[in-house]
This record gives sequence, C-alpha cells and structure tokens, in this order.
Amino acid sequence: MPKGHKRVDIDLRRMRTCVTVADCGTVVRAAQVLRITQPALSRQIRGLELDLGFALFERAGRRLIVTPRGEQFLGDCRGLLDHATALNERAQALRRGDVKVLRVAASALTIEGTFPTFLQVYAERAPGVQLSLVEQDDPAEHLNMLERGDVHLSVNVVNNIRVDHTRFASYALPAFQVLAACQPSLGIKRADAIDIRQVVKHPLLLPSASVATRMIFDAACRLAGESPTMLLESRAAHALLALARAGQGVAIVPSILRPDLAALDVMRVTHASKPLPIFPAVLWDRRRPRPRYADGFAEWLAAHYREIFPGSLPPRRESGKRKRAATG
Repeated sequence: MPKGHKRVDIDLRRMRTCVTVADCGTVVRAAQVLRITQPALSRQIRGLELDLGFALFERAGRRLIVTPRGEQFLGDCRGLLDHATALNERAQALRRGDVKVLRVAASALTIEGTFPTFLQVYAERAPGVQLSLVEQDDPAEHLNMLERGDVHLSVNVVNNIRVDHTRFASYALPAFQVLAACQPSLGIKRADAIDIRQVVKHPLLLPSASVATRMIFDAACRLAGESPTMLLESRAAHALLALARAGQGVAIVPSILRPDLAALDVMRVTHASKPLPIFPAVLWDRRRPRPRYADGFAEWLAAHYREIFPGSLPPRRESGKRKRAATG
C-alpha cells in the first residue's frame, strides 16, 4: 500500500446503514428502519466518512442528499450487499440440500456459440439445477478432467482425440463444419464452399493451436500439402471475425458461431470437395457415478443444436426475389 494511505475496513453493517440512509433521506426514518438510535446511526456515518476521507451526504433542510462521491460509493455498496444476500440464500439452500450443481467442461468457442441460448432452455427443463461451465480449450484435457472428477460432463470435439470407450461414454451431437469468413475486398469469389488450397493463399486469422477447429484445419492443410500464412492466432473468435470484417484476412471459425452474413462472405472450407466436419459429443466417465440430475442434458443439447442450427451454414447473402425465396 502506498505510503501515507491507510486501509479502510468497511463491513456490511456500515454499508447497509449508508444505503438505508440514502434510500430514506433522513436519519430519523433510517434509524427506525434499522432499529437503532439516531445518535448511533449518525456516529456510524461520521466514522465511515472519516475513514473514507470524503463526505457521503450533505444536508438540504431536514433531508440528507448523497454527494457525487457518495453516489459512486453507494453504487458499489449496493452491489456488494446484493451479492452478500445471494451468498446467504445459497448457503441456506446448501444447508437444506436444495442446490444441485452440474459441472460441464467446454471450449471457449462452444461456450460462446452454444450456451447463451441453451442456458435458458436448460433452466426451464431442469429447475433447481445450477449449470456450472468450466472453460477448457484442449480437447484431451477434457478427458483428464472427467477422470479426476473435476467435471461431470464434457462437451467436446472428438475428431482428434482417442476416446477409450470402455472408460468414457459418449452421446453424439449434430456435426458442424469449418468455415472461412472474409470481406469481399479480398477478391475471393463468393461461393458456398472454398477449397483449402485457395484459402491458404490469403492471410489467415486462426484459432489457437489447441482449439479443435484449428486442429482440424491444420490436419487438412497437411493432407493438401499446404503451409498456411498466419496473420493472427487467437482464442477469441470475436477478435478473428472483427479483423475479417476489417478486411485484414480470412477468419477460420466453426459454424457453431454463425458468423454475420450481412458483414462477411462465409464459405465452407473443403478438401477433395468435402467439407471439414467437426464432430462434437457429450462425454462422461463410466467409472464415476453420474448425478441423476445430469440425465437429459445430452439429449436436450442435441435437440437445441438441431433447432438453432438446422444447417451447418445459413444461406449466403442474396438479394431480391432469390433472397426472399431462400428465406421463405
């Protein structure tokens, strides 16, 4: 801590006092709500202001008005008090045995592409179960996490890992594909698909090497005898797509992300005229007891995929009657 600065210890009691005074507007009313004497309440406020080094309230007649600094401080207090209330409720639920937590490992791309829409679906179908997501991009590490019991389930791409099916059970999910997304300014002829030999002629915006989509893309490059030119490698898919929108290169992403077709040309990446498939699955360890409330997760996720991803790639940008016919 810098010299000359003293540490301020602020307990929840003093936070609650300040928030109550701000809400009530007067010491008299706040003291009634908190069931303490007015002098005791005033001492708490003065003591906290001395510790903080600035005034929280200023008088306007009989009322107390929150100062600008006080507004900022009280905003933080409200957030902490809300969090404390939630923690207390959770502790009570744990004591009653009401809380069930399903821990699921998934990659950052899977979390970004799947769970913003799936969490609500799961909450409706499994009331009382909290879904806890554990981000892990390395597909092989998912198996280690299942073996250690760190997670109950794994949503994993199984293209490039060896799964011992005597040890791990799996539920196959609908397949996705590897996509190339770019600006028309790069001069790539718009089409539904592009051969990997054409893709690698351009600067590439690639996922990190441990990401399944990248592993599949690299394997196809090796089969084609090609060495890609990488402009950027990143775990953040939105960064890859943002650079693609700026015309800086071709972003390689899984179709689970559903890139914005209004801003980019999006094509399936192919090798030998075949798309590069991504095979996801829900995995769990056969030797570990699976919580009963894990039942249904894989089936619900598969159904959700089929509903929101009816095809691996939405129709490409078109105009006029042809566009209306394609979307109708």
